[in-house]
Amino acid sequence: MQLRASSRASERGLALALGIPTRDNQAPGAIPKEAQMRTTKLHHTSSRSFAMIPLVAIALAATSACGGDEKAGSPIATTSPVSTAAPVSESSGTESGTLRVDYSNVTYETAESTYNQRRFTEAAAMFEAYVQRKPENPWGHYMLGLSAWKSGDFDQARTAFERSLELDSTHVKTLLNLARVLLDQERAGEAKERVMAALALDSTSGEVYRMMGRTHTSLGMLDDAIESYRTALTVEPTEVWAMNNLALIYIRQERYKDALGPLARAVQLRPGAPVFQNNLGIALELSGHTGAARDAYRAAIAADSSYTKAQVSLARVEGLEDDPASIPVELSVLADAFEREVQQWREGRMAVVVPDISAAVNFEIVPAPEQ
Repeated sequence: MQLRASSRASERGLALALGIPTRDNQAPGAIPKEAQMRTTKLHHTSSRSFAMIPLVAIALAATSACGGDEKAGSPIATTSPVSTAAPVSESSGTESGTLRVDYSNVTYETAESTYNQRRFTEAAAMFEAYVQRKPENPWGHYMLGLSAWKSGDFDQARTAFERSLELDSTHVKTLLNLARVLLDQERAGEAKERVMAALALDSTSGEVYRMMGRTHTSLGMLDDAIESYRTALTVEPTEVWAMNNLALIYIRQERYKDALGPLARAVQLRPGAPVFQNNLGIALELSGHTGAARDAYRAAIAADSSYTKAQVSLARVEGLEDDPASIPVELSVLADAFEREVQQWREGRMAVVVPDISAAVNFEIVPAPEQ
């Protein structure tokens, strides 16, 4: 039985339910060394055995799904920073309660360590002082941008990333993180420009195509977003966040069964990720597999006992049974089938050389039509 969404659901509510992020959640990755800089109100039967759960109900159920990219607060790996031994040129500080904290002599290592401890506001103040001493160091501005973004100061983050790009316009990570900030500020058109610039620099990165998918989603270009996520997976077949985001579009389009494959595969690759388990639970729930959805929500809570979204989702389906018209679901089969589908996409984009009597002829295989 296909479960229809209420047309009265607000776009905001849908975004919350589907995990279409209002802040990107991608961990920025390790900082390279300077040599690398170039680079439902529930409806049920009278016996309460089967729940028909409109999408709008899930939209109202405390944002049951989550999506985007990796956790916004994930620390980056500690790396060797650029030179930090410059003399103090001027004092800079920030207020901490009634005490003034002086960061004028802060080192890159200290500021980065603070960032990695998820003390983002403090890290932003440290890097702000650091770049005053080292204004020509693009990494200082880059880390200031990350710290400010994760502490919620999007304007400062945008300014810092733009300054970093003035110093080195070839840094793909800066372009992508600036795009994330612009998406947070609902400036998707500008974000797309930054992702296009990143794509021109690196067309082999699954992350770049995934970010293109996010910008297309924000612009309402869902078919283009789907194609971007598929391309990300042809480049990096284990790009779990591309799988997650692709599935969220399918759910948004009420293609609940289509969402099961990518989410099953994401969970297969990263079973301890509560976000993927929760989103898989929602896809299962919406496609009538209440029992399997319950298992997925429980797995999300087992991975993170404080994960409120999964707790709300689990409470919603406790005591309910599967749609009697649904076919039992085997998640491992769905995951393996999606893996094969991705391989077909990869093969469909490969230029192969066919030997001939006289010469080799290059041609491109036409992708198989979508199922």
